[in-house]
Amino acid sequence: MTTASPSGSHLQEAEDFLARYPELEAIDIVMTDFHGIGRGKIIRRHELASLYKSGRGMPASLFGQDVAGDDVDSSGLILTDGGGDKLCWPIPGTLGMMPHTGRGQVLVSMYNSDGSPFDAEPRHALVRQVERAAKAGFSPMGAFELEFYLIDRERDGKGRYQPARYALNGRDCLHRSTMSVDELDEMSPLFDVIYQGAKHLGLTLESLISEYAAGQYEMTIRYRDLLRAADDVIVAKRLIRSAARRFGMEACFMAKPFGQQAGSGMHLHLSLANGAGDNLFGDPTEGTLSPLMLNAIGGIRETVGDTMLVLAPFLNSWRRFASVSYSPASDDWGIENRTVALRVPGAPGKGRHFEHRVAGVDANAYMVGTVTLAGALQGIETKADPGPAVEPDAGGQDRTSNLPNSWQNAIQRAGQSDFLRDALGQTLHHGFVAVKQAEYQRLALEVTEAEWGLYGFVV
Repeated sequence: MTTASPSGSHLQEAEDFLARYPELEAIDIVMTDFHGIGRGKIIRRHELASLYKSGRGMPASLFGQDVAGDDVDSSGLILTDGGGDKLCWPIPGTLGMMPHTGRGQVLVSMYNSDGSPFDAEPRHALVRQVERAAKAGFSPMGAFELEFYLIDRERDGKGRYQPARYALNGRDCLHRSTMSVDELDEMSPLFDVIYQGAKHLGLTLESLISEYAAGQYEMTIRYRDLLRAADDVIVAKRLIRSAARRFGMEACFMAKPFGQQAGSGMHLHLSLANGAGDNLFGDPTEGTLSPLMLNAIGGIRETVGDTMLVLAPFLNSWRRFASVSYSPASDDWGIENRTVALRVPGAPGKGRHFEHRVAGVDANAYMVGTVTLAGALQGIETKADPGPAVEPDAGGQDRTSNLPNSWQNAIQRAGQSDFLRDALGQTLHHGFVAVKQAEYQRLALEVTEAEWGLYGFVV
């Protein structure tokens, strides 16, 4: 029996894919949870058609689990309706091949039995905000930048994680070689595999740089509609991780894996287009910024404090803000200034947009897109004033505002926020906050090696 797909997917996509890859035997089907973790199954070639015809069952309780996969009963998502499955359907345009694994991959999204979106899933929250923008005559456009570390599978002599050796020659990566082209060449066998895989996944990876720490890199993804841009992040992370494993290393998307080194962000570049595709954030006249863009920035400034749990969802996320250099935990904005939260790149003209720099690379891209777009739309609706821009030479001054200053405070503020509840939806908001509260309590009881070293035998 064939059922109309509520995601808009069509069987023809699967048939064309199987014809293109006649030797393919298996496909990863991937649904993204609160934490950005891919949950799903590996199905065989003959099962792909049925996924497109009838969907595939998965338990809704996947959205009520903490990052370790343990159930959080207070989320309200565990064993609801007897623990039965809900149907997941393919997301159009995400079916592709990963040559280095020999398997295909497709992103899927969860729906209720009547075809309505399952409202605990983060991607559906972003869809709702995109639809809200469309009703106002806007098409949200965006791209994410991914910063990450490549980590050696073997620890150093003190048992600590260390940057991965270069794939080309096995040489140790010891120094901060920011924007070194030679360093990229030494890691090129891995990145060649990643770029080749991207071609088969419909993913346009663009610039690559070595970042501000040994073993840290940044990849950019082509600008496009915001929903697909968030899909791109999910696909890119899986691609980078799986390719790195085949070179004896691990890709690390923690926000702050090394306390004394640079953190890893996930900067979101955002603009709004009209129905003809024209950028509405473009400069109306030379030397003048778009009032619409300024209102959007004002709206995000007013709401960013309520969204910090989305932008920094884990305990480790908050280590990234210990140094404000390039990691602004603030609500300020400026032009061509990388010390602010909301940066307007300096190049003038029709391509103007702004960059939201607060989120860590550990954040869920769908949720980051949701709260950023929701804040921007609220600012446009209320004509929010962004206030004065921070001057580039003011980077060293204390500009922090009334934002949560810890993970615990961010959890509390998120739980009380009407804005966040409206942006995410009641079910997702409640479940997400409950899961984060459970994770906080779990880690609050964990005594670390650092505590033993400092206090264990001296106090």
